[in-house]
Formats: sequence, C-alpha cells, structure tokens
Amino acid sequence: MSQTYEECIQACLECLEACNHCFDACLKEEDVKMMAECIRLDRECADICMLAVRAMQTESPFMKQICKLCADICEACGDECKKHDHEHCQKCAEACFRCAEACRKMAA
Repeated sequence: MSQTYEECIQACLECLEACNHCFDACLKEEDVKMMAECIRLDRECADICMLAVRAMQTESPFMKQICKLCADICEACGDECKKHDHEHCQKCAEACFRCAEACRKMAA
C-alpha cells in the first residue's frame, strides 16, 4: 500500500476517534440543544471516515468518490466544531481538516 493510502487511512482513523470523542463530550455539555448540529455532523463524519478506511483497504472502485465525499463531510464537520470553544470541538475541527486534506489527495 502506498504512502498516500497509509497517511489517509491514519488521518481517517484519527478523525473518526476525534468525532466519536466530540460526539460523546457534546452530549454531556450544559446546552445540548446548542450542540445539536455538531453532534449530528460528528456522527455523519465518523461514519464516512469508517467507510473511507474500508474503501481504501479493499481498494474499492468507488474509493476516489468516497474519499471526495469524506473530505466534504470532514470540512463541514470541522467548520461546525470550530464555532464552539470546547476543547473537544477544537481538537475535532483540527482532525477533520487534516482528514479532509488527506482525502482530497486520495481523490485527486
């Protein structure tokens, strides 16, 4: 497997972990209603990251499209997380943007 694959898989796994942590932490925040969009995107992002990892590992013929979609969802999730001051949101945003960049390279 190429370096690009390895880097992208690693970025997806880190993003998946950050999203799951953020999702869980958001549910424990005072104002859960305010975190609703963040929670929703964390879920969505974690799911597509998992799918992207599987697509790369199995060299799916749809890998490039999945990675492109993954990049778009990661970016949306990162943009949402960035709006919140919680540390878990800020860390999640960073992981999302890193993953989006890695997935764009894969999709290219």
